[in-house]
Amino acid sequence: MKSIALLEEATLVEKGVSLLMKKLGPVETQRFLSLSPRKRMDSVRRHHLWQQGLKKDEFFDRVIR
Repeated sequence: MKSIALLEEATLVEKGVSLLMKKLGPVETQRFLSLSPRKRMDSVRRHHLWQQGLKKDEFFDRVIR
């Protein structure tokens, strides 16, 4: 089994930001770093929203075929 050497966290951040700056520039790098993560939707709520648009007969036709 091959072992993998991981970078220290500070080095990883430094290299990552450096690459972003090089490829995106300072403005887009700042935009990227300030993006907020998308909130996860509660699974029950997601299921209810899915069911609202569901057509029962059409769904069963597709599942059973």
